[in-house]
Amino acid sequence: MTRFRFLAVAAIAALAVVVPAQLGVANGAIPIPPLPTGIDKAAFTGTAMVADPLPHEAVPQNPFLSPNGTNSMHNDAYGSNTYAVSGPLGKDLQVRSASYGVSECATMGFDSRGHIVGLCGGLQGFALRLINPTTLRTIGSDFKTSTRAVYPVTNPFTDICGGTYFSLSASDVAYVVTSARTVIKVRVNPAGFTLLGTYNVASVVPSDDCLVATMPDWSGRTFFVTQNGLVGDIDPATGAVKTLQLPAGEGIYNSISGDEAGAIYLVTDHKLYDVADASGTPVIRWSTAYDRGSEQKPGQLSQGSGTTPTLIGQHVVAITDNADPQMHVQFYQRDGADAGKLICQAPVFAAGASDTENSLAYAGDSDGSESVIVENNYGYKGVTTTIGGKTSSPGVAKVDLNADGTCDVAWTDEVSAPTSVPKVSLANGLVYVYSKPAASKLEDDWYFTAINIRTGVTQWKQLTGNGIQWNNHYASIYVGPDGAAYMPTLTGLIRFKDK
Repeated sequence: MTRFRFLAVAAIAALAVVVPAQLGVANGAIPIPPLPTGIDKAAFTGTAMVADPLPHEAVPQNPFLSPNGTNSMHNDAYGSNTYAVSGPLGKDLQVRSASYGVSECATMGFDSRGHIVGLCGGLQGFALRLINPTTLRTIGSDFKTSTRAVYPVTNPFTDICGGTYFSLSASDVAYVVTSARTVIKVRVNPAGFTLLGTYNVASVVPSDDCLVATMPDWSGRTFFVTQNGLVGDIDPATGAVKTLQLPAGEGIYNSISGDEAGAIYLVTDHKLYDVADASGTPVIRWSTAYDRGSEQKPGQLSQGSGTTPTLIGQHVVAITDNADPQMHVQFYQRDGADAGKLICQAPVFAAGASDTENSLAYAGDSDGSESVIVENNYGYKGVTTTIGGKTSSPGVAKVDLNADGTCDVAWTDEVSAPTSVPKVSLANGLVYVYSKPAASKLEDDWYFTAINIRTGVTQWKQLTGNGIQWNNHYASIYVGPDGAAYMPTLTGLIRFKDK
């Protein structure tokens, strides 16, 4: 048995111990089960925030997606990871959890009724789940979208094929990639789901490849990408599919972004790309190689950038590289004569201990600079590596792109957030992460943590629970239209809302 498979089996066994009663009760009626350790800890520490909105450039709305902040893991077509609404300030914070068995809704959106639409992965495969945003109880039955392959055996904790990303349209239609090499259109109804149609792309996607992500461009054409570097373009009127194969050996392990000029931005484990539809066929407009380092570092799913491209304003796209000895946050020009040119880069976190598998979050504009938040995931080797008081290397940082074309690190908070996708509330000036400090062997405490973007100081943190069942394992933080925040975990979902 390989080490990866051994760790996966060990993790499954650990989860089975803490959620035995939940495996048959997956409707959210029962909270995530606690462990008896750590009950003497203060649930909330810090000070409630007085809302201090960030100046920012509004993200344009893709007309084929639901409103920004509701349509995908990274919130919008720009991959901004920001919200225009205020998330929790920490004022008498109310916390609720729901268990769904061993099932993590890593990607979530919100339909026109405010219901949560989750794409949830379990040991056997993936399913769409409709969830009441207040009670966290499920609505109707799950809609199965993908089954994990029987052979070759995959590690369910690292497998992103056919179930990690989806996008939600303005008409409550979810576009989901599947392990059967299809893109399905599923109507989100008040009490469940209806399959509307299927784009079968198996004829153009080899059997040894898999679909990773999908998103519409500004004209409504459906783009998809595969792990082996195939870019597909589906005509929504005819279903015709055209593809572009990127150079051999380049893989895609993240989602995609797009802007109103018709470009789709993606990052492989070698290069950053701008592709677009040209007369029904995807073409490369520009590409730029970045430093991919010498190895796949602990905390990553590939040897390369771990970020979905984040678009800033009309001209900039930001990613991270995988350089040695330090990862850099990089800003590139995305249009004009200098399209694809590196504007500047800034090294982040400790030498020999920096990488990320989570995307950058836009952190607003001030004093002529534009900013992003980056999180350190170095040292996270899977769900078993945070058991027994262990955690990942620390670091959440703010990096500024200055008006003169230079960039620098504004601050670094030494909090350890093993794998959360940070989210920024532009309305209150907080960035949310999901943290786990290093502690004694019996203290596997997880915290929903708010950092003041202007100062870089942890404003407050809320204890969620102790143990592996509270691990978010690469799932993103979300803020709903009503200002509640949500943290998916391996066994369920947690809600945070000011009273």
